[in-house]
Amino acid sequence: MLIVGAKGFAKEVLEILHKLEQIDNLVFFDDVNIDGPDKLYDKFKILKSIEEVLKYFQNVDNKFCVGIGNPFLRKKMADKFLSLGGIFTSTISPSAVIGSYDIQIGDGCNILSEAILSNSVKIGKGCIVYYNSIITHDCTIGDFVEISPNVTILGRSSVGAFSQIGANATILPNITIGKSVILGAGAVVTKDLPDNCMAVGVPARIVKDIKPLVF
Repeated sequence: MLIVGAKGFAKEVLEILHKLEQIDNLVFFDDVNIDGPDKLYDKFKILKSIEEVLKYFQNVDNKFCVGIGNPFLRKKMADKFLSLGGIFTSTISPSAVIGSYDIQIGDGCNILSEAILSNSVKIGKGCIVYYNSIITHDCTIGDFVEISPNVTILGRSSVGAFSQIGANATILPNITIGKSVILGAGAVVTKDLPDNCMAVGVPARIVKDIKPLVF
């Protein structure tokens, strides 16, 4: 497995793979910090060029995941490494609690320890579901959404692609959150939120419009 990124969130993904006992031939990729160390924790090689990535994909393993939190950068890196022949691969902690019926988890998701996904939950590709977050029945999460620690998303709600849900936020039942929404930490969403906005508070209120993402 190759983890794109070698700082911050990449270390969270490493812990998932450690718990899964899938660290053989594990490498990281970082072409930004060229002068940085050649290994993470003096153990895992950090690839620093596309040429090294291609060699790894061809000779060792072509599975990869993205160890970067920002949804826009996750999408950009996923597209780049897919174009190199990689297979966008999910990492799911063995201590996550996943429902037994009607669960869909897209390619390249990172589901961290103690996250809970109930039955009839759909998670798009490239999503992050952080520690202790709860997604209850009949919820839909769009592509490349970031769900921070201790978030609660209640029944029949949906979150649009590229949205970022802050720590300890609560989304009440039957709520629709649009695409590219930033929801502040601790917010409680009682009404639908449109695309491209920032909302904070209890109850959540829109405080800023956000420029739509362009790919």
